[in-house]
Amino acid sequence: MDSKYKLTLGGALLGAFTTAAVPATAQTMDVSVTIPRLTVAEYHKPYVALWIEQAGKPARTINVWYDTGKKNNAGIKWLRDMRQWWRTVGRTTPTPPNGVTGATRAPGAAKISFTAGKGGMPALTAGSYTLVVEAAREGGGREVVKVPFTVSAAGTAKGSGKGSFELGAVSLTVRR
Repeated sequence: MDSKYKLTLGGALLGAFTTAAVPATAQTMDVSVTIPRLTVAEYHKPYVALWIEQAGKPARTINVWYDTGKKNNAGIKWLRDMRQWWRTVGRTTPTPPNGVTGATRAPGAAKISFTAGKGGMPALTAGSYTLVVEAAREGGGREVVKVPFTVSAAGTAKGSGKGSFELGAVSLTVRR
């Protein structure tokens, strides 16, 4: 076997995305999600879920932001308010989602990097994918932004989208 390549074997969900040899250089996805500053009487930070979809494969949660500081982990009961995420992958995800969670974020741009094979990030082989970002806010609304992207044979991609009210700009870069 050429030392430049390694065969990645993972769990059932990771295996669904990883079907071929992957270059030894770690694949990284950099995501930027903007939470707009809203002028409302009582503002609550939104719960946000990010997941990856590929036609014919199971969806994969890569990050969930919720109120992790509530006593007895009571914040998990509101995860189902992110309805698209909940119906797609959330209800089958262990609660609290292990290895992919974080606290809610204040308004502004949040930049997150994911490395393939760590946390919820699968290795992305060449093909078409969709990054889906959903936000739900207490006393506010819900919004879903879908960012289609195509991973090249070199393992790279770019994509962007924009929300209207609960989410602002969403962008991603996949690189080796």
